[in-house]
Amino acid sequence: QVQLVESGGGSVQAGGSLRLSCAASGDTSSTYCMGWFRQAPGKEREGVAAIARDGRSSYADSVKGRFTVSRDNAKNILYLQMNSLKPEDTAMYYCARRVRGYCLLLVSADFDDWGQGTQVTVSS
Repeated sequence: QVQLVESGGGSVQAGGSLRLSCAASGDTSSTYCMGWFRQAPGKEREGVAAIARDGRSSYADSVKGRFTVSRDNAKNILYLQMNSLKPEDTAMYYCARRVRGYCLLLVSADFDDWGQGTQVTVSS
């Protein structure tokens, strides 16, 4: 079992930046694929970005060019650098682990383990 703990959320004004972190502990042997998802009130959970252990990554169209996903494999930490934030980015952000299958598809049902989330609020 792996434990995922997110941090770095907060409140910022539109145009600002935040960096989210997700620390993995426990059974980290299968962290080949990690992802970020978000869920706003009253909306479905949506994929934001995913990254494989070799660094290949994918992004939702809504965040391309603004968000960057990265990982430190030695420390088992996943990051999400969020720039040029917009009010529509307001959501609870979750990190997740996928243990098998094609990593770069942002389908939440395919991810196996989830953190508790960190809130991001962007004001206009």
